[in-house]
Amino acid sequence: MEEKSYKEYLNHITTFIFDVDGVLTDGTVHITSSGEMLRTMNIKDGYALKTAVDQGYNVCIISGGSNEGVEKRLTGLGITDIYLGAHNKIEQLDDYFNRKKLTSENVLYMGDDIPDYPVMKGIGLPCCPQDAVPEIKAISKYVSHKNGGKGAVRDVIEQVLKVQGKWNGNFSAKYD
Repeated sequence: MEEKSYKEYLNHITTFIFDVDGVLTDGTVHITSSGEMLRTMNIKDGYALKTAVDQGYNVCIISGGSNEGVEKRLTGLGITDIYLGAHNKIEQLDDYFNRKKLTSENVLYMGDDIPDYPVMKGIGLPCCPQDAVPEIKAISKYVSHKNGGKGAVRDVIEQVLKVQGKWNGNFSAKYD
């Protein structure tokens, strides 16, 4: 049987789930002399996340890391479903699926490394950034042309919302 193009899944997506480190960030951690770990997030990813929330999509974060600054940034974008310190992501995923009454075909998950593997195997549209590890690239139905923390999240959200006619970035008609 021929594998479906990832584009055939875009119309069915109601839910976005993202890892943090390596997806919403570039995977780099700057460590201060006091031991605080600083991460960098992309503003364009933030705009897309907020747009998805505002358009009524489920947006969930499941991350092994736990950082108060990360949580503040995400809640500031309107994301309320945030699981940090998730070392077995399947538990959090199952909880989220049960609470939201989701089916996998309506879910896009973007991960970048081995801890994301078990979760991605059961998702309708597993995706990853360009710089994900080979094992994750191998099971992804879509590999973004953008790296983690450099617009990969914006890439997948924008594609889904455009296909569903919900992306509000189409300004050409207004300024022609």
